[in-house]
Amino acid sequence: MSDQRVLIVDDEEPARQGLSEIVSNWGYVTETAADGREAVERVDSFAPLVVITDVVMPNLDGFKLLTHLKTEYPETAVILLTGQASVDAAIRAVKDEGAFYYFEKPIDMRRLQLVLRKAAEYSSARRENEVLRRQLRQYGVFGEMVGASEAMREVYTMVEQVAPSSVSVLVTGESGTGKEMVARSIHKLSPRVNQPFIAINCAAVPETLMESELFGHEKGAFTGAADRRIGCFELANNGTLLLDEIADMPFLLQAKLLRVLEDKHVRRLGSTKETSVDVRVIAATNKDPVKAVQQETLREDLLYRLNVITIHLPALREHRDDIPLLVQHMIEELSKRHNKPAQLISPEAAEMLLGYHWPGNVRELRNVIERAVIICQGEQIEERHLPFNITGQETSPTTDAVMIPIGMPLDEVERRVILSTLARSDNNKTRTAETLHISLKTLHNKLKAYKEAGSEKDEG
Repeated sequence: MSDQRVLIVDDEEPARQGLSEIVSNWGYVTETAADGREAVERVDSFAPLVVITDVVMPNLDGFKLLTHLKTEYPETAVILLTGQASVDAAIRAVKDEGAFYYFEKPIDMRRLQLVLRKAAEYSSARRENEVLRRQLRQYGVFGEMVGASEAMREVYTMVEQVAPSSVSVLVTGESGTGKEMVARSIHKLSPRVNQPFIAINCAAVPETLMESELFGHEKGAFTGAADRRIGCFELANNGTLLLDEIADMPFLLQAKLLRVLEDKHVRRLGSTKETSVDVRVIAATNKDPVKAVQQETLREDLLYRLNVITIHLPALREHRDDIPLLVQHMIEELSKRHNKPAQLISPEAAEMLLGYHWPGNVRELRNVIERAVIICQGEQIEERHLPFNITGQETSPTTDAVMIPIGMPLDEVERRVILSTLARSDNNKTRTAETLHISLKTLHNKLKAYKEAGSEKDEG
């Protein structure tokens, strides 16, 4: 508590000195000011977390001091001390002007001690979050990505370097690390920014439809082809095409993809005519591409064609120092989206987030913060707003159990079990499906639904 500073403001010397001594005995560092004008000068150099001020004072009274502090030092908590005559005004100041609390004289010292501790904690959290906001503004945001760690700065540098060209890029990293964000950032920084950006998840499209999704088809090309369909390559012409989860593309289709990448022509199913396309291809995978080649799920020649430039995204647990920046960015964004009052997170809740292992990476963190923002009724997210598994009661990441709180909806239970099993299986969908005793197609459909649900949230 030695670094927690409190400024005592009162025009009566015995009152301010006596209160200063009491507060100092509680473990705070104190200074005093004889009126509001002197307090304004002291605040600038002393930087108190809390200002305890009398209301009735010469030169600048407590209410005017409050107005000044809320404008110039909004993170500083202000506690008002009032006589009987100004109680109503003090109540309005708490409600409308942002005062933290008010006390009617004579002061209940035991209650003041409790309120002062809460005020210092609140002000400290606000000050830390203001620092995070400044860091975000200065260097923590790159396009849609957030993070100031060395690992993320390396990603930003690679994105800046490759964006102006049209070379193929392979983005690797675990599920939920933001591979699509990297692809979109490359597109937005490229000369193709005003052209289409098309993304397709190769793991979510049934094998029988994948070729049609990529290259299109003519009417009557196969049973059920009632109309002509334009494929992703033609839709992305002159723009960028993201092939997400490329290692899950059907192996035989990879040879056709390789041919299109090399000669820049596509032929719709059922057509004899080829169409030239100018598409920048970015591929992404949550698997080790070298292992995928060894396991014969990814063609080696296709990997060489795609792997002109590789950008690897670190797992969130590998750059935990970015979590505070990410959390603050998400709170501000999601509070605006859902019209909620949350603005900051308590130190205890922040510590919980830092200590969690994040198997779902940034995507999981975003889900946690969105939940907290929605259920939080005040400005500060507390431990109680975090889900059961974050608060330390879930089993450790080395175990194979998933804790399910009583009352959780069944579809959320299913989602959590599927994603946890996927993470435990090293994102191997075949092994995950076998473990859960469901078909691979069912798993793909579930994962596609989860991703679409997340995209709908992102689009507001």
